[in-house]
Amino acid sequence: MTTTVATVKGGEGGADTPYALSHLDALESEAVHVFREVAGEFENPVLLFSGGKDSIVMLHLALKAFTPAPVPFALLHVDTGHNFPEVIDYRDRAVEKHGLRLHVASVQDYIDRGILRERPDGTRNPLQTLPLTETIRAEKFDAVFGGGRRDEEKARAKERVFSLRDEFSQWDPRRQRPELWNLYNGRHAPGEHVRVFPLSNWTELDVWQYIAREHIDLPSIYYAHHREVFRRDGMWLTAGAWGGPRDGETVEKRLVRYRTVGDMSCTGAVDSDADTIEKVIAEIAASRLTERGATRADDKLSEAAMEDRKREGYF
Repeated sequence: MTTTVATVKGGEGGADTPYALSHLDALESEAVHVFREVAGEFENPVLLFSGGKDSIVMLHLALKAFTPAPVPFALLHVDTGHNFPEVIDYRDRAVEKHGLRLHVASVQDYIDRGILRERPDGTRNPLQTLPLTETIRAEKFDAVFGGGRRDEEKARAKERVFSLRDEFSQWDPRRQRPELWNLYNGRHAPGEHVRVFPLSNWTELDVWQYIAREHIDLPSIYYAHHREVFRRDGMWLTAGAWGGPRDGETVEKRLVRYRTVGDMSCTGAVDSDADTIEKVIAEIAASRLTERGATRADDKLSEAAMEDRKREGYF
């Protein structure tokens, strides 16, 4: 991102003194602008919140954008039922701390009612689409904030900051609108809504550097810890009631951490001794794989797995 340069009047010797806005300040300013634009333009926004690092940063930015007033929209979590306990605990503590409203769309509820079926591989991430889209329609949300970033995955790189969804919550990349000079077009027909991505221009490293600068608390699984895991398809997965391990898969205790957090059945841990934020930043700076490319099995179902799900209504 280009460094923003401005001037301060009456600097030393009475001359105008130039200063540079840091790249984190520029990213923060852009995200805050997006939150305020949506709050002013839409009737019923909601922030998708899972307790993962990107949604935590979004909530931090939203709190900054509207302080001292309360955040003017609720949170929405699509709960797969296979979440990491540390993340659910963080979610509930954040809601209580900031006095927020939380909507929970439960995949388990849809399975219990016979609307969805368990997949043979045990993963529920692809099952989130229907609970998400039906909750959006039922609650009449017209703007939904998501933590997607363009550096994560090639389908997400196609997204605009304001991404139009049709009346079925489906995404058509051909309907993407130009966003010149940070001018966002939120126009939509009845029944349609807009997905909004305040972190679009951030990288994983930006997110962690911002977390360090702002002293943002995260679930403990983002830092190195000893955990019982087993190897499947090149990833270290956590054993659990979702269906792992299978016969022949050996559970062992390893020093690991998580770069991204999703359903336990498809989110892999990485071997790491990064138990401080400084070590995590150094580790990410040296990495040549995005966090989703390295640790998310649901993105490896096919070459176009993410884009296919986005077309169906997934984030």
